[in-house]
Amino acid sequence: MSQASTGSTTSVVSPDRAALRRRALHAALGLSGLLLILALWWLGTDVLAAERSFARRFSPTSALPALVTLLSGPDLWVHIAVSLKRVLIGLAAALAVGVPLGLLVGASRLAEAATTPAFQFLRMISPLSWMPIAVMMFGVGDAPIYFLLASAAVWPILLNTAAGVRQLDRHWLLLAKSLAATRFETLTRVVIPGVLGNVLTGLRLAIGITWIVLVPCEMLGVQAGLGYFILDTRDRLAYPELMATVIAIGVIGYIIDLAARKVVQRYAPANA
Repeated sequence: MSQASTGSTTSVVSPDRAALRRRALHAALGLSGLLLILALWWLGTDVLAAERSFARRFSPTSALPALVTLLSGPDLWVHIAVSLKRVLIGLAAALAVGVPLGLLVGASRLAEAATTPAFQFLRMISPLSWMPIAVMMFGVGDAPIYFLLASAAVWPILLNTAAGVRQLDRHWLLLAKSLAATRFETLTRVVIPGVLGNVLTGLRLAIGITWIVLVPCEMLGVQAGLGYFILDTRDRLAYPELMATVIAIGVIGYIIDLAARKVVQRYAPANA
């Protein structure tokens, strides 16, 4: 579509076409960033490294074919499934603890004053610091991993939920009270829908944290998982497979975060 303006023809781009161009530009820029990382990786291992350097064992020219080989077989998929199961269970435990505590802390000034120093103190302790204690408490296996993942994921969920409660429009609560709503009805029909966006934002942050913490947690003596598979490839001196696994971890983490972002955009666009 075009229109005349001061004796010349000016092209008017529709909003849909402009948005499409903007998305295409962003996608192209993102792809160029990934290609730059790949080029730097190749330059550091294949070009600048000495002929018999140890760095050449981690070259993309060997890691990428190894990744294709691993994806065509069942082994890597088994480890991916085990890791995803652990992440889901850890997140479920964090939600079960973080959301109720966040609602309590956000709704009660006394609870906030009583818990904030303790929560901030615990939040600043790296979840990996609890690894020896978790093994002594739960033994070797999945249980300590669930504990560590939940302890890492609970804080963003708790704090975002509490912030969402504090930001609730008080007129909603007054309206519910004027309509003689019970506490349960106010909680389920006013408070929880009102803080859903904050909970989803906290969940997205928690997903990123648990995915980062997962790999070292899976080096606690378990027999499956991406962290275990990295140790296995190291012990077998299969360095191309090791780098292929690192790439797989990054790709899966990116896909999970992208899916979480889409969920936030769908159900809480103001928090996206």
